[in-house]
Amino acid sequence: MLKEREVMAVLPAKDISRARNFYRDVLGLEPSDTLDEENLVYRCGNGTAFLLYLTDNAGTAKNTQLSWATDNLEGEVEDLRSRGVVFEDYDFPGLKTENGIATSSAGKAAWFLDTEGNILSLFEMP
Repeated sequence: MLKEREVMAVLPAKDISRARNFYRDVLGLEPSDTLDEENLVYRCGNGTAFLLYLTDNAGTAKNTQLSWATDNLEGEVEDLRSRGVVFEDYDFPGLKTENGIATSSAGKAAWFLDTEGNILSLFEMP
């Protein structure tokens, strides 16, 4: 049954106003639905969506929480940098970024933080 259902990512925000401003002013996204003052739904490509909701738990996850697919990673990274986004640099076994971008047989990826400490990324498959 679940394979036929829509999936929605869920992102926490300690300060929903600050987060909304970041998603609007930096990422260029507006909520498509406002469930209430503490729950904002953002719709992206191909029917995908994410919920941004108010909670004190924001910024505690140490993993990527949301990722956008792109066919031009370098272009997207450059565009976001021009808007003030700072990309993370990693140097772990099996993962090393150069100028904010990691390349592997699975493709390319770049990670950044939102104002709430959530780890977001862009990826490009080969």
